[in-house]
Amino acid sequence: MSPVSHLSTLLFDLDGTLVDSVELILASWRHTMEAHFGEAPEDHVWLETMGQPLRSQFRAFADLANPVEALVATYVEHNHREHDRLIRPFPRVRETLASLRSQGLTMGIVTSKASRGTALALAACRLDPEWFDVVITSDAPVPHKPDPAPVRLALEGVGASPEDAAFIGDSVWDLRAGRDAGVTTVAALWGPFERGFLEREEPDHALEDIGDLVG
Repeated sequence: MSPVSHLSTLLFDLDGTLVDSVELILASWRHTMEAHFGEAPEDHVWLETMGQPLRSQFRAFADLANPVEALVATYVEHNHREHDRLIRPFPRVRETLASLRSQGLTMGIVTSKASRGTALALAACRLDPEWFDVVITSDAPVPHKPDPAPVRLALEGVGASPEDAAFIGDSVWDLRAGRDAGVTTVAALWGPFERGFLEREEPDHALEDIGDLVG
């Protein structure tokens, strides 16, 4: 039986949870750092910040000659140019979402991606926007993950209580946001992070395959 079968609302992170965008994200990161600074740090430096909005991620690298907005602009240009070539849905995502929807579950997305990037990802991966009753992006006028505000905003949008909902995500920021919002937290181990790294956050459940949500 699925560990979330007793719940009526499932909220999902996007990057690293529904869509496999790690190759795209790292390619855009390397391009940006090489364009502005001549070289890029090791990939893990960027991966550890995944799940936060771009501006927050780049703040640690910006300087007077390379302000945050310039870094973000370079990243976004590369990301959109290479987007459809490098992004893909994780295995069984489409089938799982369609099955959950057919069971009458309320579903939503809570992502640190901007609205435009979210729409591009859903289209490229052929994930039907009609599956999702609410989509909260980094454009929402609330603090971002790991703050629980985006999760709470999604719950408000569908009229769900925390006790009846779960947040499924691949990063520590997702798990912290979900925990502090009072929902059931599910670590998506099919994403880029190892079990041990995510289990430090003590999620309620940790699943190896998104298909395990069906049952």
